[in-house]
Amino acid sequence: MPKDRIKYVCGECGHSSTKWLGNCPNCGSWHTFKEFKVERKTKSEKEHKGKVEGLKESEGPQKLQEIKSESEDRFLSKIQELDRVLGGGFMPGSFVLIGGDPGIGKSTLTLQIAKSRPDLGILYCAGEESAGQIKQRAKRLGVESDNFYIFTETDISKVMSEAQKLNPDLLIVDSIQTVYRTELTSMAGSVQQVKECAALLQQLAKKQDITTLVIGHVTKDGDIAGPRVLEHMVDTVLQFEGDSNYNYRMLRSLKNRFGPAQEVGVFEMKEEGLIDVLNPSQLFLSEYNDDVSGNAVICSIEGSRPLLVEVQALVTPSNYGTPQRTANGFDHRRLSLLLAVLEKRGGYQFSGQDVYLNIAGGLKVNDPAADLGVTSALVSSLLDKPISNKLAFLGEVGLGGEVRTVNKIDHRLGEIKKLGFEHAIVPKANKTQTNGIKVNGVTNISSSIKKALQD
Repeated sequence: MPKDRIKYVCGECGHSSTKWLGNCPNCGSWHTFKEFKVERKTKSEKEHKGKVEGLKESEGPQKLQEIKSESEDRFLSKIQELDRVLGGGFMPGSFVLIGGDPGIGKSTLTLQIAKSRPDLGILYCAGEESAGQIKQRAKRLGVESDNFYIFTETDISKVMSEAQKLNPDLLIVDSIQTVYRTELTSMAGSVQQVKECAALLQQLAKKQDITTLVIGHVTKDGDIAGPRVLEHMVDTVLQFEGDSNYNYRMLRSLKNRFGPAQEVGVFEMKEEGLIDVLNPSQLFLSEYNDDVSGNAVICSIEGSRPLLVEVQALVTPSNYGTPQRTANGFDHRRLSLLLAVLEKRGGYQFSGQDVYLNIAGGLKVNDPAADLGVTSALVSSLLDKPISNKLAFLGEVGLGGEVRTVNKIDHRLGEIKKLGFEHAIVPKANKTQTNGIKVNGVTNISSSIKKALQD
């Protein structure tokens, strides 16, 4: 009998080595190599490695003109925000990965597909819950479908076998870290198991035209757990974002071969499940208070959707040697940069002040166009002068204190007008004519703040 050998595999990217390495030469991660036993296989076992019985054989080379396009054959989940993020619904035979923090709503969203589309044949393979637990949640969500099958199995070969028998429209695997292949000696969730099981599910999706949706765990940093190759294998990567202290959830497409990447859908978590938020700007501004200094409204682009968001700043004298700098929903380093620009280019002193910045609603804003609103909110709080609730801000702030142009200005101004705002401060290069709204173009932060506190 052949002897087993030892190899070391990077837990981040899957790079293998015959000896342990402190630093991965492929991805640069430190202390990520783990030891695995590799079974010596016989010649017959090597010939069948990676092959799945019962799947269709691959066709030979085809001319481009002879290949039939199936772009019009998408099927909708009838969950509007999910269909938006997918680019217009599920593509038959696609392989979709969805990740997010525990309890964020991944399993709830997949169950709601069965509720909105009872006509679809769905096979739900659960590795983390019993059939009774899933039934209780389905009852709470109001799922009533005769085509919804629950299979509590983690052996990937049995999952593949049942999927080929039922031939469902949608296969859901919850989660990829719980399924395993018996031919491997490593535990479920290891790099080897995740790669092998994902490869088998990919073959099933492509050769049998079974749309496959897998749920993935995330690390403490919020990245999808497992080797990076997993994200390369799938067609679409969806990320659930949101603060557990709030009811709002954002579903973002990090990768999409069949639609736009970085598209965003917004949901509100309620007792009956995830509810589509079709007008998120109005929801996030529902509690805006213009009588308090430090509040400003910005228009951020998330995917292709403009969102109006409230920025809250609080600047108070520091009682400690080192002033506090706290940001929630905004990059902490970007906040430090903007404070330095305000001190150097604007003449506003924050060195002896504690600064607290918050994006209302639990959202995370990465759009550079938020800079102008953030600086205005900071100075408003410092001087204790409120900003009008009919005013919105757009613009990126440079290190010289200049206000730089932003993209999609027409979309942003259209959203601002729709929400009833009367005045917008934008970069001078972006100044445009919009009926029903006054647009002021500025070149630097000093003129922007002067106009903001006068209105």
